Amino acid sequence: MPHGNPLLRALFAMLLLWPRVEVTASSLVVALGWSFRATVPRASIAAVAAVPWRRLSIGAHGWRGRWLVNTASGPLVRITVEPAAEGRVLGVPVRLRELTLSIEDVDAFLTDLR
Repeated sequence: MPHGNPLLRALFAMLLLWPRVEVTASSLVVALGWSFRATVPRASIAAVAAVPWRRLSIGAHGWRGRWLVNTASGPLVRITVEPAAEGRVLGVPVRLRELTLSIEDVDAFLTDLR
């Protein structure tokens, strides 16, 4: 997930917000340092698609199961999660039904998840 503006990367590092996206045989692990963390079982990933729009905001934002975790304005990928998975925002449990991520190499990421 780390890409984008070098100044933003430096800011994330100073705030100890190291972004991580890891695809394993059994799950998708997403973290943004101490602020956001989620493990989505691969069996719960119902759909994955590139998102044609970009966001101006950065960080972890969400409400009612829809979360955006990004370190750059784009490119973005949307993941539909069924059944909902559990994540944590500032240590507080949240439910994830949809997760949108900034991904540097969208094609490679989509291939890894499919």
